[in-house]
Amino acid sequence: MAVTEKRWILTAQCPSTLGTVDVVTRSLAETENYIVTMNSFDDRETSLFSIRVEFRPLKDEDSLQRFRDLFTQRADHFHMDWELTAPDHKTRVAILVSRYDHCLNDLLYRYRTGELAIEIPVIISNHPDLESLAQWHKIPYYHLPITPETKPEQEAQIWELIQQYQCELVVLARYMQVLSSDMSKKLDGWAINIHHSLLPGFKGAKPYHQAWEKGVKLVGATAHYVNDDLDEGPIISQGVQAVDHNHYPEDLIARGQDIESQTLANAVRYHTEKRVFLNGSRTVVFKD
Repeated sequence: MAVTEKRWILTAQCPSTLGTVDVVTRSLAETENYIVTMNSFDDRETSLFSIRVEFRPLKDEDSLQRFRDLFTQRADHFHMDWELTAPDHKTRVAILVSRYDHCLNDLLYRYRTGELAIEIPVIISNHPDLESLAQWHKIPYYHLPITPETKPEQEAQIWELIQQYQCELVVLARYMQVLSSDMSKKLDGWAINIHHSLLPGFKGAKPYHQAWEKGVKLVGATAHYVNDDLDEGPIISQGVQAVDHNHYPEDLIARGQDIESQTLANAVRYHTEKRVFLNGSRTVVFKD
């Protein structure tokens, strides 16, 4: 049986300048840390450099601490924002959901099997329908109903729970409510939303039925970060599948839900594995 390496992850961003890759690789080598994989990208349009490195210390904590001490000094020279993530770190995720359960079910399965390095300390919903699913997984479930009049109070409760459970990421797993501007700003850059991507686009009630009536040939999904621009946040992951005249509305819905689940899971994994770098309204995503 193969032994799984305990890899640390170094992520960093800074203005584009000569020597950025060198300062990372040289600092790791000089402190006896072995690079396993490395991805970097220099965006010529924004002059922003991004790098992700997986490495293993050759002398355990001694190598790691010497790297921290050395790199702290060198990174300052490049105005570099950087972070180290431990091999055993599991991101604490709050899941928001309404009545559709396909994305929630998929995330819970990947959480239960260890495919995603996450903890799910809380599930929050504006409906009571999925409480039994949360109970089966022994996860606290909060039913917080919402009306236009109670929206500020309900969102304040959500925010309190996110803080109470010390969540590092919020996932809207088909949460069928439009977040307020204030809530969107609080979650900007660390909440992931999923929605269908039908070509051409259809909004409003029964989008898959609208798509069938127009004879669409592609269905898909988009996972993106939440910001104050509805469904227009930086895109993390997308999925698409061809369909044809044989597919009726119920078939499009089934295909769409599968793609939504897979696309959202990919986005969560990319985020928790530190593969996503914000670059203005866009993202840099180092896929494995």
